[in-house]
Amino acid sequence: MDGLLTLAINNLSSPLILSFVLGLGAALARSDLTFPEAAAKALSIYLLCAIGFKGGVSVADHGVDLNLGAAILMGVILSAALPFVAFTLLKALTRLDRTNAAAVAGHYGSISIVTFVAGTSVLEGQDIPFEGYMVAVAAAMEAPAILSALWLLSARGGEKRMDGHLWREILLNGSIVLLVGAFAIGMITGKDGLAEIESFIVSPFKGALCLFLLDMGLVAGRGIRQSRGVITLRLLLFGVLMPPIGASFGAGAALLLGLSTGGALLLMVLAASASYIAVPAAMRVAVPEADAGIYLTLSLGVTFPFNLTLGLPLYLAVAQAITGG
Repeated sequence: MDGLLTLAINNLSSPLILSFVLGLGAALARSDLTFPEAAAKALSIYLLCAIGFKGGVSVADHGVDLNLGAAILMGVILSAALPFVAFTLLKALTRLDRTNAAAVAGHYGSISIVTFVAGTSVLEGQDIPFEGYMVAVAAAMEAPAILSALWLLSARGGEKRMDGHLWREILLNGSIVLLVGAFAIGMITGKDGLAEIESFIVSPFKGALCLFLLDMGLVAGRGIRQSRGVITLRLLLFGVLMPPIGASFGAGAALLLGLSTGGALLLMVLAASASYIAVPAAMRVAVPEADAGIYLTLSLGVTFPFNLTLGLPLYLAVAQAITGG
């Protein structure tokens, strides 16, 4: 318990978390602090490129084998299954209509890449190794949850929405294309390629992440302010209950795969996180009548800060307990 408390305090006092808190507090206090949209997009591109590239290098070093294939398959299964769990919990806890419940549920099967990066930072700070191919698992978990959400919408006589425009939105979403593309480049070029651009990919990474989290805090704070009266206490409860539930599924999957402590943590983080990039983009196309104020505020304003502050130390303690690490 002391170790968990120490890790939680260290995590809360890290530059990453404090940057998010600064942005959140500024937005809630109605400060005029803003982050240029072009700069935020550039930071997103940089982070996705760096994450994918380093993951590809790790796979090149590790080699493509059955462990990689099994982990990707398990990630796809988790991403497809978790929206059904989230949907069931939403219907039990809240009075959301089917459209909004399905839209929210889709966010909780997909992933938050920034929460994943925060998890890798915790592991690096604790000198805990992890499987580099977990980046490939993260990329594979972006889209299946969207398909599950659409199935939930159409399961009881709803209108089918799987047109070509939506498939393009899912498969060619910029974050997925960049993450997978950078991963492929890293895997092809390997350590030699990383050595050429290490000063750009490795050294500035955490500083760029701090700026990105500052912007995420601003966005989350504005969402919380604007959603007053929309986000009920029961919805807030869902936003903090669903991450540990998802993490428990990730822990079970990690045991089946035989992952290391670090790998188990990252799979738990992926299963516990909620998308605020790929899924909202798809929902805007497929379900424009769903209330973005609900699903964005829950994923970015409730679940994201919960995972960053309390979730990561809890998931690491569980990962260490189940793997003996």
